[in-house]
Amino acid sequence: MSLIVHKYGGTSMGSVERIQNVARRVAKWHAAGHQVVVVPSAMSGETNRLLGLAKEITPQPDTRELDMLAATGEQASSALLAMALMSQGVAARSYAGWQVPVRTDSSFTKARIRSIDETRVKADLDAGRVVIVTGFQGVDEDGNITTLGRGGSDTSAVAIAAALKADECLIYTDVDGVYTTDPRVVPEARRMTVVSFEEMLEMASLGSKVLQIRSVEFAGKYHVPVRVLSSLTDPLIPLEEEMVSGTLITFEEDQKMESAVVSGIAFSRDEAKFTLLSVPDTPGVAYSILGPVAAANIDVDMILQNQSVKGTTDFSFTVNRNDFLRTQDLLKNQIGPAVGATEIISDDKVCKVSIVGIGMRSHVGVASLMFRTLAEEGINIQMISTSEIKTSVIINDKYMELAVRALHKAFELDQDKTQQA
Repeated sequence: MSLIVHKYGGTSMGSVERIQNVARRVAKWHAAGHQVVVVPSAMSGETNRLLGLAKEITPQPDTRELDMLAATGEQASSALLAMALMSQGVAARSYAGWQVPVRTDSSFTKARIRSIDETRVKADLDAGRVVIVTGFQGVDEDGNITTLGRGGSDTSAVAIAAALKADECLIYTDVDGVYTTDPRVVPEARRMTVVSFEEMLEMASLGSKVLQIRSVEFAGKYHVPVRVLSSLTDPLIPLEEEMVSGTLITFEEDQKMESAVVSGIAFSRDEAKFTLLSVPDTPGVAYSILGPVAAANIDVDMILQNQSVKGTTDFSFTVNRNDFLRTQDLLKNQIGPAVGATEIISDDKVCKVSIVGIGMRSHVGVASLMFRTLAEEGINIQMISTSEIKTSVIINDKYMELAVRALHKAFELDQDKTQQA
């Protein structure tokens, strides 16, 4: 008998009919003898609706109260799923994150999981129940409800799977796996049957929306096997067929993976770029700029410092577009004057496009092919960042789809000759 964690996204939980389909799928696994823990998201659109109500009250809601509000979406979907299971004759019990408890720090709206007490969940599983735990949320040491940030239900599911030492964590979503890039941008994109942990981590961090990056980090750290698969198939599909569908995220490189130089193209529209001109080229200037940004809980992505000219340098970095106004305010009113920047240039009309593949470690000329492809399309590169298995560029966001399509073709990702990993 295996212990399996199921996670269902908002689309999968988007209506009573879909919740009943989820219950049928879970009941099938339970009837086959598996212990099942389910981590559901709020119903599709519900979190946005709740946050929209908060913004109607005040443009800058208190973050503690935002978490109190947003957490109710998952609580509702969990209770509805428990009712659906019980109506089908399956013993089930739902818990909010604070009841388990899932303990987090106190960074409201962006909390991080510290520990999970599995005692209560295990007792219910041993009693033959399906256990449903709200995704996206937990409780801090002062008893405040916290949320993990958008997409946090993935993180909840993998963390719970790690705490329970589950045999596998199944992430059910509205797509049938991880693709070489977004099929809505490139119709020729192909589903990968297996992808390495390293590649999935890069793709998640670079803008792939299939899995939230912290969930991939958890999976790698605690060696939780994760499979991404569709919840929109027939819920009564044979179990043996469902168990090998979707995309498996694995933790060991194999020979098939080596043959794929580039496995996928990731992109993110949610980028904003800042440049401070003519700051003193002295030790500590980078910290003087980025220290206050980090203290404001703003994540910095790509960083570029130019060559020193007459003792000054230009310093550029990118942040999530949601943090554009806060970062702009910090730079203009605090950081810029403090470091003596002559001008601050901001741009929230940029995007990031990246190529990812563990085969890049052993192949030369990969980045040059990327740059040549973009040049042939007349696309100017503003910033470049590299690692062993990825190359990312910042470009004007109006060229994003053109860049993704051109790169997907240039690296022959529309062809199945390599058995993509």
